[in-house]
Amino acid sequence: MLDILIVNAQIVDGTGSGRYPGELGVKDGRIAYLRATGPAGADQPATGTRAAEASAGRGDTAGAGAPAGSPQAVRVIDAAGHVVSPGFIDLHSHADFSIQASPAAVTQLVQGVTTALTGNCGSSTFPARSLEDIRRDNAHLDAGFTGEWTDAAGFFAALDETQPGMNIAVQVGLSSIRSYILGPGDVAPDDAQLAAMRREVAKAAEAGVHGFSSGLIYAPGSYSTPPEVAALVAEAASHDLLYSTHMRNESHSLLDSVREAIAAAEAGGARLEISHLKAMGPENYGKPAAALELIEAARARGVDVTADVYPYTASSTRLTSRLPGFAMDGGKDALLERLAESEVRARIAAGMAERFGRDIDPAGVVIASVGPQSGVGSYEWTVGLSLEQIGQRDGCSPQEAAMRVLQAHDAAVGIVNHAMDPADVARVLAHPLVSVASDGWTMNTERVGKPHPRSFGTFVTVLGHYVRETGLLTLEEAVRKMTSAPAARMGLVDRGVLEVGRVADVAVFDPDTVRQNATYDEPWQLATGVSTVLVGGNVAVDAGRVVPERFGQALRKNG
Repeated sequence: MLDILIVNAQIVDGTGSGRYPGELGVKDGRIAYLRATGPAGADQPATGTRAAEASAGRGDTAGAGAPAGSPQAVRVIDAAGHVVSPGFIDLHSHADFSIQASPAAVTQLVQGVTTALTGNCGSSTFPARSLEDIRRDNAHLDAGFTGEWTDAAGFFAALDETQPGMNIAVQVGLSSIRSYILGPGDVAPDDAQLAAMRREVAKAAEAGVHGFSSGLIYAPGSYSTPPEVAALVAEAASHDLLYSTHMRNESHSLLDSVREAIAAAEAGGARLEISHLKAMGPENYGKPAAALELIEAARARGVDVTADVYPYTASSTRLTSRLPGFAMDGGKDALLERLAESEVRARIAAGMAERFGRDIDPAGVVIASVGPQSGVGSYEWTVGLSLEQIGQRDGCSPQEAAMRVLQAHDAAVGIVNHAMDPADVARVLAHPLVSVASDGWTMNTERVGKPHPRSFGTFVTVLGHYVRETGLLTLEEAVRKMTSAPAARMGLVDRGVLEVGRVADVAVFDPDTVRQNATYDEPWQLATGVSTVLVGGNVAVDAGRVVPERFGQALRKNG
């Protein structure tokens, strides 16, 4: 007898092939039965794995509510009018910094997300010498850690103890390794230190991480030279790890940054994932088309490179990333010391002003969150306001406004940055080599600050806006970009496609109503339209609500 049988469904299997009416059954956490119950459309033949059935067989007596001739099941779910697809896989998440504080992962599960790849942008929760070091180096995030660890194995153990609501796969970050070996300053590793950094990549690989990431726009990763990055990428490739990169520049030097990423992957033989491909600032609009051409050309000569994107025209990150590079040399404590020196403060302001009007619009940089007060006043009132608005209210320039907020809140300030062209976002999203990914980290609905709505609606925005409303993507292609495509990049051979024998991570949603409800002004609203989610064959979302039990796990590579 099956544990769960889903009937009257439109099956979208994740491969990009056309949907078809069918049934799906689950036994012991895996898909055990999958059958087409009617003809697909003329251009959507029901072939291949869709007709596959496990030994449960059609001849068994149907469970209550199941069509005659279907197998028995403990529970039958009627999916009339709904699509059944693989659970969505978020290829670029920062949930490793929030999952312990919010293990239910409510914002993700209600979208149909069942797996997230973390440790992106060069920032991972390891290696580290102490919990305080992790929080210091990732001050823009609400870590909420409940335990101590120093390496990947320790973090995996903490995830096991947490029992997350969704599956978590992990990468090790360049900035985290650099901070561990070299400290937070702008220094170059000697041969012995570079060897030690390579050993940290190998150690994390042995523990089961899926990838190595860089965030070359963020200190201290931004201090890495191309040869240093290439050496670590080669080490990662030797362990069959994915190389994910938030590139060195996403504005005036976007194309050079794409070339740098491709060169490192090509030299080291790595699989390359270019994270959240975009162009920031009006003078750079249109450049993603050329970036995609560079990716296509690299693939044509044998480089295994793809990209991902979130479906929004605003990014979200830490305010310190908008400062000139020297400002963060030594970390946030060194920054706060510089902000207290008038001459250095003036240099920082000049560096910011140089970017304003080019790749940064101070009217588009909006404060999303502020950290603890540093004893020089409070700027909590700035949440939801732009640097331009803060400057107007405080009687100062936008760059001075940025420095005041940083100085008042321990340099731990998150922003939402409105700076992209909708046409560029659509162009990248539509490209067949691009997956969907959130770049989010908000797992709960606690209503603190104004986080980017991508944490609440990336995947349903694609289904609701870019499939149903604009028709940019077919439903089948959108699902592929959120399931089998990211699974292939991660090397997840048993997830991402509906097929007998694979893990039963499954999403059931209404294609006519699925939608994002979060906005930039009112982000704390959950997505709707996803009725059922299975994680490892267990019902994690039932009738649109997350159940109290948690069924996710830490996914170790080759584990």
